[in-house]
Amino acid sequence: MDFFSAVSFFFLFSLSLYVYLHFHTIPNKRSIRTGFKIYPIVGTLPGFLKNRHRLLDWFTETLIKTPTNTAVLRRPGSVYAVTTANPLNVEHMLKTNFENYLKGDGFIIVLRDFLGRGIFNSDGELWKVQRKTASYEFNTKSLRNFAMENVVVELETRLIPALEKASETGRVMDLQDVLERFAFDNVCKLAFNVDPGCLGGDGTAGADFMQAFEDAAMLSSGRFRYSFPYFWKVKRFLNVGTERRLRESISTVHEFADNIIRSRMESRLEQTEDLLSRFVGNDYDKSPEFLRDIVISFILAGRDTTSSALTWFFWLLSSRPEIQENILKELETIRIQNRKNMGETFSFSELRNMQYLHAAISESMRLYPPVPVDTKVCQNDDVMPDGTFVGKDWLVTYHTFAMGRMEKIWGKDCWEFRPERWLEDGVCRQESPFRYPIFHAGPRICLGKDMAYIQMKSIAASLIERFEIDVLNKDTFPGYIQSLTLRMKGGLPTRVRRRRIFGMPN
Repeated sequence: MDFFSAVSFFFLFSLSLYVYLHFHTIPNKRSIRTGFKIYPIVGTLPGFLKNRHRLLDWFTETLIKTPTNTAVLRRPGSVYAVTTANPLNVEHMLKTNFENYLKGDGFIIVLRDFLGRGIFNSDGELWKVQRKTASYEFNTKSLRNFAMENVVVELETRLIPALEKASETGRVMDLQDVLERFAFDNVCKLAFNVDPGCLGGDGTAGADFMQAFEDAAMLSSGRFRYSFPYFWKVKRFLNVGTERRLRESISTVHEFADNIIRSRMESRLEQTEDLLSRFVGNDYDKSPEFLRDIVISFILAGRDTTSSALTWFFWLLSSRPEIQENILKELETIRIQNRKNMGETFSFSELRNMQYLHAAISESMRLYPPVPVDTKVCQNDDVMPDGTFVGKDWLVTYHTFAMGRMEKIWGKDCWEFRPERWLEDGVCRQESPFRYPIFHAGPRICLGKDMAYIQMKSIAASLIERFEIDVLNKDTFPGYIQSLTLRMKGGLPTRVRRRRIFGMPN
């Protein structure tokens, strides 16, 4: 029997077994206790196969039903995974017992082809070196100013003109694609000090790089969803299917990044404000490959997360005109207080004072977090605060998407988009990162959190103030793409119109 015949036989056997077990379910005590139906030999494979196209919803439904909001899943090969939406467990794994819950070799290997040894795909000393450098740089005023200048330039020269043109022609535009292009140009300037010109430019190489980057992120995340772990290794060895596409995408990403780094190093990396120049000063590793891994990680963080957050934000806002009106009133008040004319860019301090807009963006990310799940590997046997046993080498995932839908955390209206839940006396309150781990928590908490909020508020304020954004099919849930970040399925088709200017000082 040749290889492909064996694979076909195995597939048919698995399918037959799934159908049988699906209609002959005999839950055992362990399955009732853990929330998943666990069968002999195949574990939770039948449920996984049935729901693999909607894993976020499946896990959320399961976690809501379990008393501790924690569930144990077993896949073929005695692969165990704990998934939790319990804030006490999140704090335990991300802070209290941090050293016991690392990325782990198994997790790192899955993303190594794409992310290499970057900060989001490393542990131990390698992670600490990158974290230390990044922590210092993200706290410098110069980097903050550099980031703000980039956003303002991109807004005034590309994003706003692009929407103005769409307004004049009346054409339908994919706002998710526009925001991703904007974020991509912006983060490349921040990371490389290079403008790929993906939005409103003629950067063909940059556009190819962006598409390859998007494909690499989606295909890499797909490795986690195989019915039988590590089957992707067989496909990679044979260079077939999704693994062949992934290899081609990664090759494009690396070629573009390597050319940038080579060019910059040949010019001796003159000191500018970008992250590449700052990281090249570390004494740990100055190889082009290591620098490439660093910048790819930052592109992933800066491009995919902010564009995802804003896409879902504008979709939610489209069906809630009263919330949009509250944002407009806040922007008007800030302009009047600071005697700022319409069209003038908001300053850093003015953006920080936008409390209602901050609350609205936070509420949007509660329901649609840019990174919906995050996984660690348990290093030694442990017991979670809710009593769940976690074995050595078990995967442990905190489910941010599900946490935003937990009545125990947010109340009975947890499914509603209500920015007011964040406001106390007109000020947006700070939530515990273990109840709201949108930006992670503990020693690995996102260093760019404040910068991300400022950038998102700057973009949202500029667009809301200038345009009426009409989302097509706004009352229909668009669905999501399962990637490393939560992208909207099919994009966000919109029409924009210039907003009638309300009372502003002249």
